[in-house]
Amino acid sequence: MTDWRSKLTPEQFHICWEKGTERPFSGGLLHNRKTGVYHCVCCDAPLFESSTKFDSGCGWPSFDRAIPDAVRYEEDLSHGMRRVEILCANCGSHLGHVFPDGPTETGQRYCVNSLSLGFTEAQKKAE
Repeated sequence: MTDWRSKLTPEQFHICWEKGTERPFSGGLLHNRKTGVYHCVCCDAPLFESSTKFDSGCGWPSFDRAIPDAVRYEEDLSHGMRRVEILCANCGSHLGHVFPDGPTETGQRYCVNSLSLGFTEAQKKAE
């Protein structure tokens, strides 16, 4: 069993394992426009391609789809709301929620905490 408290910052642990939420517009990956892959900060599993990221204006990184089989979905009835929570399918860490109000053809908005993600920039191809 992994000791997540020793691997993560207190803020990352709170979001990933206590199902917390970072303040809107505070995340370091919110305005990231680089090409690459967003991965789970806990287990490094790939979750989202940068090509699926869009600016939803909600204050958290938003994607219109996840990498196939990368996330698990669970009903979340907390805070008097009915939402769909998204978790890393590999390790089970909390990522955020998915909503059916996205502006792209998928109609989905994966609203993800920056602190639950890492990012690996794609290598530039040699010409």
